[in-house]
Amino acid sequence: MTTSPGPPAPKAGKDTVRRHNLSLVLRTVLDEGETTRAAVAARVGLTRAAVSSLVEQLLAGGFLTERGKTFSGQAGRPGTALRAAATGPAGLGVEINVDYVSVCVVDLAGADRVRLTEHLDNRNVPPGEVLERAARIAARTLTSAAGQELDAVGVRLALPGLVSGGTVRQAPNLGWNRVAAEDLFGRALAALRPERPALPVGSDNEANAAAVAELWFGAGAQREPVRGFLYLSGEIGVGGAIVVDGELLRGAHGFAGEIGHVVVDPQGPVCRCGSRGCLEQYAGQAALLRGAGLDEAAGVPGVTELERRALDGDGRTVAALESAGRMLGLVVSGAVNLLDPEAVVLGGIYRPLMPWLGPAVNRELSGRVVSGLWPRGGTRLRASSPSGDAARGAAALVVRDVVADPARYAGR
Repeated sequence: MTTSPGPPAPKAGKDTVRRHNLSLVLRTVLDEGETTRAAVAARVGLTRAAVSSLVEQLLAGGFLTERGKTFSGQAGRPGTALRAAATGPAGLGVEINVDYVSVCVVDLAGADRVRLTEHLDNRNVPPGEVLERAARIAARTLTSAAGQELDAVGVRLALPGLVSGGTVRQAPNLGWNRVAAEDLFGRALAALRPERPALPVGSDNEANAAAVAELWFGAGAQREPVRGFLYLSGEIGVGGAIVVDGELLRGAHGFAGEIGHVVVDPQGPVCRCGSRGCLEQYAGQAALLRGAGLDEAAGVPGVTELERRALDGDGRTVAALESAGRMLGLVVSGAVNLLDPEAVVLGGIYRPLMPWLGPAVNRELSGRVVSGLWPRGGTRLRASSPSGDAARGAAALVVRDVVADPARYAGR
């Protein structure tokens, strides 16, 4: 009888153990924000001598800095304060959406240090051209980051649609099918920076990246963190991501969370995905703008005008948002019954529109969640944090790789 999923892992050698402990110490300092060698040793269970040796390696590699003295109130000499370096290894996140490209550099502490956003209409533009545009913005961002002595060690793309193995399998609102996004972007960026080594490029769905940002910088980073939630990203389409116990639930093929293509009405309008009556036909950006009597292709300025009209109490706008909220609530209630998350988080364009969408969503949830644990006016439905978005989440995924194995990046 087979009792394990594969052959046993090789015995850990000294180098493997040290690499693990380097990551452990670095993560501990990052979690604490500022701490001492003695405090790290007490938390991780290593000797002070071992921690001191690991800290010296992390200092030499540019991952940590130390300054001043701290007094714990206990016997013994004061310790120097350790914290994440404000320079050195960093992550680059690139969000490509239908009507904009946003690029940011995040440092080891997770701070968004450099950001460039350009509003571009990427519809009906060849994928290679869109990715070249994004690479040019990324190259400018990297130049600005270098001025702050930040060295991006990798890139993560945040892309709308089904993303797997470096390829966008399908992105209906962009019109992309089987686009090798990582390869095209990587070659375009390398051509713009021939004097520098090519950066490794990864990719993920934009809602997944935004959910990571919410987990690390928003709801999951509060005094009472939310470790399991359903995240909805309102853009041209409606993206979704599922976080369970602090980790993304990806599904068998990496496509979990495509809530925008849950069918609300089988006889409804044709969706770009080929189906009919998908949620995004009722609650996506185009539907909201159209319902309020605005140009559905107006993009970000249109959403700004939508919010302005809602604030002014325009009847047609408020009715359109309430109708979209009902449809969101109808679909989300099914997901809540299935997954029982701690919270539902509305991000993207839904965040500023929450005062008008939220009440209708909550009414549907309170009436349809079978557990009866969704009271009206509760806090399980919330707007996303303003400190997180898909570009920052994507950059933070690069930083996570650095923290998981700092020895790999020490020689840059």
